[in-house]
Amino acid sequence: MEKNAKVYVAGHTGLVGSAIVRILQSQGYTNIIFRTFVELDLTNQQATADFFMAEKPEYVFLAAAKVGGILANSIYPAEFIYQNLQIQNNIIHSAYLNGTKKLLFLGSSCIYPKNCPQPIKEEYLLTDILESTNEPYAIAKIAGIKMCQSYNRQYETNFIAVMPTNLYGIKDNFDLKNSHVLPAMIRKFHEAKVKGENEVVLWGTGAPLREFLCVDDMAEGCIFLMNHFNPTKEQNEKGEIFMNLGTGEDLTIKNLAEKVQQAVGFEGKIVWDDSKPDGTARKLLNVDRIRQLGWKHKIDLDEGIRVAYRWFTDNYKR
Repeated sequence: MEKNAKVYVAGHTGLVGSAIVRILQSQGYTNIIFRTFVELDLTNQQATADFFMAEKPEYVFLAAAKVGGILANSIYPAEFIYQNLQIQNNIIHSAYLNGTKKLLFLGSSCIYPKNCPQPIKEEYLLTDILESTNEPYAIAKIAGIKMCQSYNRQYETNFIAVMPTNLYGIKDNFDLKNSHVLPAMIRKFHEAKVKGENEVVLWGTGAPLREFLCVDDMAEGCIFLMNHFNPTKEQNEKGEIFMNLGTGEDLTIKNLAEKVQQAVGFEGKIVWDDSKPDGTARKLLNVDRIRQLGWKHKIDLDEGIRVAYRWFTDNYKR
């Protein structure tokens, strides 16, 4: 990407999109465009088409999505599949119609089957059934990957995708009804500390293994792929238009809780409510492909949690 190229970041107010904007600006990109939800409803086909026709972005980061954890996915399954399909359909098609040079679609590690061999390789996509707790969201993201692949095959576009592992960091969502595990823990431990409580109750057993990537590392990885990953015709035919994005390292939810507890400074005890679901037992991404291209994460998990907690205490309002 040229430093003055017109770059559109869809979803720039969220965790992922804001990090991409932040890192693009730090790397000297000067012509970044975006719209708030009030200015542009990406689920509206005509509004999205009009925006692309007027702006003609050269590069697109498709980070706009409806996201959430186990609870949100179980409460709002229709919204998760409908809104995500609408957003990605409208943007990908408009990017093709208006000659976008390259598009990067942000997926999720939940696209992979529930009982994948570990670490999860890209070729495991569609080899078995999905985890039921987030199936509607996962199906929408799989459709996005296949849409990018299909447009590349039929129209010779250069649309790629990344599948990040669990993300966290600046501008995370700390709403306990809609957040993912790490920001939910930060809020729970913080509120317990402020109120002087002696225990924090967390969902599940603490046994599942998870991988976590700081969103600033994720953003750098996405920009790296925009600049260095152009699938060949053979790769496209095989469906190799996407790459995993992670650390290649995991830890138990129990160990994660202990790290967050330490960062927050909560001195009480942790109680595990095993009547609540754990989700998948393990979800670790194989990151060999992106490492072979020359990218590796930089931010240590302990450091990243401290940064996320500082942002929470400085910025979060209920």
